[in-house]
Amino acid sequence: MTPEAILSQHYVKTRLRISQERECLLVQDTTEVTLTRPQQQVKGTGPLSSESQWGAFVHPLMAFTTNGIPLGVAWHKHWTRTELRAGTPEEKTKALKAIPIEEKESIRWIEGLKEALKIAEECADTRCVLMGDSEADIYELFTESRETSHGRPLEFLVRASQVRATTEVGHNILDQARAAPCCYTATVNVSPRTPMTAVEKRKRRTARSARVANVEVRACSTTLRPPYRPDRKLRSVSVNIVLVEEVGTPEGEEPVQWLLVTTLPISTHELIRTVVEYYCQRWGMEVYFKTLKSGCRIEQRQFEFLERELNCIAVYMIVAWRVLFLCRLGRECPDLSCEVVFEPSEWKAVYLVVTKKDPPKVAPKLNDMIRMIASLGGYVIRKKTEPGTQTLWFGLQRMHDFASCYDSFGPDSRKR
Repeated sequence: MTPEAILSQHYVKTRLRISQERECLLVQDTTEVTLTRPQQQVKGTGPLSSESQWGAFVHPLMAFTTNGIPLGVAWHKHWTRTELRAGTPEEKTKALKAIPIEEKESIRWIEGLKEALKIAEECADTRCVLMGDSEADIYELFTESRETSHGRPLEFLVRASQVRATTEVGHNILDQARAAPCCYTATVNVSPRTPMTAVEKRKRRTARSARVANVEVRACSTTLRPPYRPDRKLRSVSVNIVLVEEVGTPEGEEPVQWLLVTTLPISTHELIRTVVEYYCQRWGMEVYFKTLKSGCRIEQRQFEFLERELNCIAVYMIVAWRVLFLCRLGRECPDLSCEVVFEPSEWKAVYLVVTKKDPPKVAPKLNDMIRMIASLGGYVIRKKTEPGTQTLWFGLQRMHDFASCYDSFGPDSRKR
């Protein structure tokens, strides 16, 4: 048994769901699975960010609709490190530049693109957009072929982590984007953030207070100048740039800034707005990781060997997708019949336990049933709130037990 074997049929079903959509967002990202144990380490794990942290890395390619409903995991990769690179940050950077991309952990982003290209090839009627956060800002990713036999290429949308040079001497992508006229303005709710350590210096993990930020959105087209590589010569790439930048930032706060590199069209303000809205859906991947760790608690499972942990994670990747799928579907399609996703014994058992009344002849609405199930996991039903993935996951486990009892002892059992 392997993770690939466990997930193989889920991959097939995910591709089927993708083929039924006009547009699909293929989001790839990496998460650390911390498996550090106080007495005996899990055999097969490797160091993470330090020698005191041991575990593995998991890198899924997740499919979402343009309004954020997850369609499933389309591919994934996992690996461990054998050792941490020694030296100062400058020495590490210099050493990495001399290593071919094929020998770096960064190759996972290229592998994810190639899998996304296969999906775009299979799903000819679906526009597929590959998305990644700032870690995916790798020039080799931009130079990879995205063409398909049916003529609809794989598009990409990546948040830049580097202010890349352009073929226009003396100008970079940030300069050119700022020189473009403002397309529209918007407000962004900035959540508070507390650094995990007192010495945290990384810009996107430092402390910040909650506020409402006013941002301006600009866009332009440019051609990237290829960086130097010791083992190959890269070609220049024409891309579109969308800049979302805060104005009037309070003193002492870092301004909100998204510098997006994409092949999606930006010829109108509506198309530019679409690019920004697409990138907002990338947050669904963070919610998926939270569901895996906080809901399914993959880091708390007790295994002696990593291969068994990875098999367990593969099972929970499907579970976490289903929990997130139900959460989003309940919000986007609240008036659907709950029997679209739940068996009669499941919703009837939950209805009976929660309301203390006999189940109705007509199945309740989907969102009403999801709220009832989440209440079994600790969610307090209120008009203005929606259940999260953790309470829904706990509630689904209780639902399974109640449904088994209903099948065995409920009124419908007498008919068999």
